[in-house]
Amino acid sequence: METLNIEKINKPFNIIIDNISSDKSISHRCAMFSLFSNKTSYIKNYLTAEDTLNTLSIVEQLGATIKRDGSYVEITPTNELLEPDDVLDCGNSGTAIRLFCGLLASINGAFTLSGDKYLRARPMKRVAQPLRDIGANIDGRDKGNKAPLFIRGNKLKAFKYQSPINSAQVKSAMILAALKAEDICKYKEEELTRDHTERMLKGMGADIFTDKEGFINIKPLSSHLKPLNITVPTDPSSAFFFAVAAAINEGSKVTIKNVTLNPTRIEAYKILERMGVKVQYIEKENIYEPIGDIIVEHNQLNGVDVNENISWLIDELPALSIAMSLAKGTSKVSNAHELRVKESDRISSVVENLKLCGVNYKEFEDGYEITGGKINKATINSYGDHRIAMSFAIAGTICDMQIEDTQCIQTSFPNFKDILNTLY
Repeated sequence: METLNIEKINKPFNIIIDNISSDKSISHRCAMFSLFSNKTSYIKNYLTAEDTLNTLSIVEQLGATIKRDGSYVEITPTNELLEPDDVLDCGNSGTAIRLFCGLLASINGAFTLSGDKYLRARPMKRVAQPLRDIGANIDGRDKGNKAPLFIRGNKLKAFKYQSPINSAQVKSAMILAALKAEDICKYKEEELTRDHTERMLKGMGADIFTDKEGFINIKPLSSHLKPLNITVPTDPSSAFFFAVAAAINEGSKVTIKNVTLNPTRIEAYKILERMGVKVQYIEKENIYEPIGDIIVEHNQLNGVDVNENISWLIDELPALSIAMSLAKGTSKVSNAHELRVKESDRISSVVENLKLCGVNYKEFEDGYEITGGKINKATINSYGDHRIAMSFAIAGTICDMQIEDTQCIQTSFPNFKDILNTLY
């Protein structure tokens, strides 16, 4: 089990970061969605982390030809996806296993999706059940709620579905299933979640639009989609750790280059602004996603109440909890029950580790309250969750910190420690 030791930073920093990991959500989708074309897709700056490389491997097992030179990837699909002769290993990625459920539900053949011990403990019924309701054959452990999941492709019915869960993974799985359904499908969520799937598929030529009632309408494919020609932007969720580092270290400033400025992905930066941090956005052009630079500069942190757009903050709330712990006053996170079903129970993981750091908190079923002041040196348990590990590594820039079980960082951000070292 790997351990990471972080030392306190003793001077302000002002750095430009142009080597943050590529966006994981977009990288996963680039690999998967290339299968809907019949021509080669060209992907620059693909994330070469464990989870996204696993997704590339699955795409290859399904029959695609892949050429890769570092972060440059060419994917040439087959006319029809092949039935693999082995388990499709999604590693630690909930995005991969849930989206592949929707993609494979209508494909002729049998498919087994699995992953590491943490992924096998996560709930899958939220995706599997609505897919079963439209004709998908999906089974697994715990009455089909836990991986490994077994899928046998079937003809899918058209649907009109209003999701009780605000989840980009559920939405994306249903949209991918809809592309191969019998007729036009409609999907609605109470709160807009990450919309990379809709944006990318539209860019490839899919007929997807939102009607006046708020339903996303998806027309089944009558032919292949256009191939991708995309440069994957920097991941704002990964970059956010260094935004927090600048926010909590007096006199510090960070410029993050070529990050997606998709509104569903930068809500955490807006929260930092509400807390008093100076944040600037410099937008550029791009066909699939808005892209630009973000500049974050330290200022006095104040407590904040976070109770909406939670689906836009799922990955960033652990890091925000560090800023909250050093802010003046009390901060509260609510309506965030979804945090309990991520790579770890992120409500429990956050507060248990804050307790070790001497932070005053209250835990609720759907969030927590933090009284800001000081973070003390501690030995932290990551619970196998890369976001927890990296969040408390950033806390270590204020006070020495030891984080246990940090191999999980490799799943999304292989050069995290290298960039962290440049702050010193």
